[in-house]
Amino acid sequence: MAVETAQARKTMTLNLTEAEMKALEELSATKDITKTAVLRQALRLYQLVEVRMARGEKLFFENDASKQKAELMVL
Repeated sequence: MAVETAQARKTMTLNLTEAEMKALEELSATKDITKTAVLRQALRLYQLVEVRMARGEKLFFENDASKQKAELMVL
């Protein structure tokens, strides 16, 4: 994992449903990282998707076996 430079940190309160918290906890446990790290990674991924879509690019998932592609639609 990349070492973060020292930056001023902000604290926020996040209200999640039970299902959202369960998903966050499961991702945290599966990836063996903190819940904060999961949320930071999700934010960076979302930013990347937004930048690429703003350029007119599309996001696809492809099944390795069948080569079937499905476009991910982001609102």
